[in-house]
Amino acid sequence: MDKMDKRVKPIDPEKFFTSQNIKDCIKKVKVIGLHQTVRVDDELQIKAYYAGHVLGACMFLITVGSDSVLYTGDYNMTADRHLGAAWVDKCRPTVLITETTYATTIRDSKRAREQDFLKKVHEVVDRNGKTLIPVFALGRAQELCILLESYWDRMNIKAPIYFSLGLVEKANHYYKLFIPWTSQKIKSTFVERNLFEFKYIKPFDRSFIDNPGPMVVFASPGMLHAGQSLNIFKNWAHDPNNMVIMPGYCVAGTIGHQILNNAKQVTIDGKRINVNIKVEYMSFSAHADAKGIMQLISNTEPKNVLLVHGENDKMNFLKRQIEKEFKINCFKPANGETEAIETFPDMNVLMSTNTYSQECLEYSKFGARKPRIFRGTVCLREEGCLELLNSKQFAEENGLKAHKIRFTSSVALSEDFESLSNLENQVFEVLKTAMDEYDSSIVFSKSSLDRSITLNGQLVVKVSSLRELIVSWPFEMDELGQEVVRVLNTIDEDGTI
Repeated sequence: MDKMDKRVKPIDPEKFFTSQNIKDCIKKVKVIGLHQTVRVDDELQIKAYYAGHVLGACMFLITVGSDSVLYTGDYNMTADRHLGAAWVDKCRPTVLITETTYATTIRDSKRAREQDFLKKVHEVVDRNGKTLIPVFALGRAQELCILLESYWDRMNIKAPIYFSLGLVEKANHYYKLFIPWTSQKIKSTFVERNLFEFKYIKPFDRSFIDNPGPMVVFASPGMLHAGQSLNIFKNWAHDPNNMVIMPGYCVAGTIGHQILNNAKQVTIDGKRINVNIKVEYMSFSAHADAKGIMQLISNTEPKNVLLVHGENDKMNFLKRQIEKEFKINCFKPANGETEAIETFPDMNVLMSTNTYSQECLEYSKFGARKPRIFRGTVCLREEGCLELLNSKQFAEENGLKAHKIRFTSSVALSEDFESLSNLENQVFEVLKTAMDEYDSSIVFSKSSLDRSITLNGQLVVKVSSLRELIVSWPFEMDELGQEVVRVLNTIDEDGTI
């Protein structure tokens, strides 16, 4: 390779884990229930969430004190035939660590993909060809087996379907055992029939490779880089009547990746193999696409996002989208890099019911719909706790005189208008339209005496004789004041935004 991917750093072979490390790790494994919270000590707790990727896949929320990390691992935000969609509550973690396998991909309709898949397989069967579907042992094998099983039953097709012995067979055994982890459809029909008890799909034997006639074979691994799937491909690749369907992601350098990039010859075990077999790519991957990743961020409302398990350019694009849409920090460290993320721990602050009631009355005075910042005074009580008080209440309790702060900003209009009254009317209409979108509960009033417009009784916009707009607002309405100034700065000569 002339250029090394900047996301990958060379790792010292001495730092790789050993078999003993694995054994030591297995000894420490503890079983945890789905959505169960385990308290490790006074500060550390761990909670598991359903990830929807493969049977048993979980996301983990790790909380230490007031900070938390949600680590997704692989997950899928779309339910399929055999598993439900990932589910996480609005846990608001300090950091969300998410996979980005499909950082820039938005998948098409799953139904259309399934119909296309079935149509292509059926066409190969009709022309007496063989179909190889390389899959990993968990997940896609079971999903596509259920899909073909129901289609074979509906269409009364006699061609055999096989899955390779070994991991897939073991995986199917566990799917039969752990029905509660599967999709709602499988759980609801389980009493009548376990859908993992396949009627048309049988175990594959190596001696079947050269059998005459059509057949469909699921074989692992999914990227055609070794094992049974590569061996079958080697024997079937010469025949244009045959087909290989790649249902998932393939790493660069694998045979799967090569044939998806239209390679007409590949090298297997030192021999050049002609690729005459028809090659199709149909994504049935159980990873979240770009839309799913953004949905998870929206659902969980993290303070920071850290991207892993993806390609550099695609991660850069997704990072920009996350920062733009959610206005939060997003990081993407390379393998071996350490990312330091500054956090702001939460503090427990008491608030009296009286203070809370006063704030609610103030908040609802104009029928407000948008959340607003509570502005008050935090004081340290003798017992060591913090209490949030209304500023007026705090001043009265401590014999202090309250100070009032107002901000003033001017907006210069570059164009001449016919009259100041006309300008006032145009500004009023512009503000009314823009503020209705911002917060429809804002109350407007207009005074012809001093050519002023008032919002919620305290924010004032005046039209000066110099054709300037003077905006004045109290400290408590700073957010609204800045929004009004922003809108006024966009007015053109026609008085429109």
